[in-house]
Amino acid sequence: MAGRFLQIFKPLSRFIPEVSPPERRVGFNEKIFWTAMALMLYFIMSEVALFRVGRGAGWELTYLRVIFASNRGTLMELGIGPIVTAGLILQLLAGSGMIACDFTDPEDRGLFTTASKFFSIVMTGVQASAYLIGGVYGHLPGGAATSIIIFLQLLTAGLVLMLLDEMVQKGWGIGSGISLFILGGVAQRVIWDSIATTTLMQDGKYYGAFIALFQVLMTREPLKNAFIRVDPETNEALNLPTMLGFFTTLAVFLIVIYVEGVRVELPVSYARYRGFRGKYPIKLLYVSNLPVIFASALFANIYFFSQLLWSQPWGRNNFWTNLLGRYQVAEGGQPRPIGGLVYYVIAPGNISEVVRDPVRAFAFVGIMVAFCIVFSLTWLEVGGLGPRTVAKQLVDSGMQIPGFRRSGKPIELVLKRYIPVVTILGGLIVGLIASVSDFFGVFGTGMGVLLSVGILYQYYQLLMQERVAEMYPAFRRILGG
Repeated sequence: MAGRFLQIFKPLSRFIPEVSPPERRVGFNEKIFWTAMALMLYFIMSEVALFRVGRGAGWELTYLRVIFASNRGTLMELGIGPIVTAGLILQLLAGSGMIACDFTDPEDRGLFTTASKFFSIVMTGVQASAYLIGGVYGHLPGGAATSIIIFLQLLTAGLVLMLLDEMVQKGWGIGSGISLFILGGVAQRVIWDSIATTTLMQDGKYYGAFIALFQVLMTREPLKNAFIRVDPETNEALNLPTMLGFFTTLAVFLIVIYVEGVRVELPVSYARYRGFRGKYPIKLLYVSNLPVIFASALFANIYFFSQLLWSQPWGRNNFWTNLLGRYQVAEGGQPRPIGGLVYYVIAPGNISEVVRDPVRAFAFVGIMVAFCIVFSLTWLEVGGLGPRTVAKQLVDSGMQIPGFRRSGKPIELVLKRYIPVVTILGGLIVGLIASVSDFFGVFGTGMGVLLSVGILYQYYQLLMQERVAEMYPAFRRILGG
């Protein structure tokens, strides 16, 4: 039976919209179709501008927007941020035992899903309010009426995105809608940074790195102008795609692929059948990319609420508010962080900004790495990945480590030699990759590339499983379909 907390959401289950799971087996081609439709709707919403705002309005939280599949000034202004934040909070509460939930019980799973949807809607409303009250869009024409319309647009878009994710996860599509939207957003960003033909107002140069390279070659400018793009008037580096960023993107992509494949393999044997041996892999990225998502969600909410507090009449001269974040109203009435904690959890845009303010760069790397390690260790227990839990799973499945008694304690001691170490190293590595790579202008940001490699690998496995199940129906039961 569900705990008291989840029982609160039972009356709400009849009012919150949901996607029904398929009552028949959905074929491989049909799953591809619905997955493509979900991705297409996401791209369409990423291009539809908010009422009286227009695309490109507002300050661009570059790496946070990539993580949350967000696009500034559009219906996807908030992206998957509210859904991810609500889901992570509930998962942490359930994993730590603060709320009772038995995921093997269909009733508990249903109520947990209802609770996740409810908090996703609440978080969408809260973050949309923070954007409007915090002045992200500057001075909007139309006053309160325009703000209400934008609020309703963001709330509706968040609800549609939540239902698209549910449709994909419930068997109509392949994989997870959240992962699909992140991958689509990163791919879109990489393509745009590479070949965008938009002309820059300040000097007539093109935005895309490759188009800018051809322009440099055609006009016989120094080749370095394609690797470091500067403002011709101030001679300061611009936050624009460069060939340096492209080559760094390739390097990061290859590094992440290599790191994803590094693992320790422990020999195991099946106790009931002598001679049957295998290997239990412990990946270097043991908790995957979850620490990066946790850290990004935390940093995003710090930004949202610090801007909301600073925008109040009493907030700009308040010591505690300024400690959280200080802002400067830039051209167009949009606030940009210039101090406080917020300033140090936002990555410098290019290598010139790193040189100009190295303290900020080192602080950002330190904070990111520290939080990735902390969240890695936290998820180790909350997510059921700790040595004790894994040892119990191995014993329950009839496995043992050769040379050790078939009981939980000896196996747990062996796992303790490896799991905590790879967890810390994995958190350190993903934190460094996600933070340092952004200094060199990686296309799609370092976090985006980091997540995309993992998502592509997952989709490759899922597509192969679906294809095998389609060609050989007898394997469907083995593959869980």
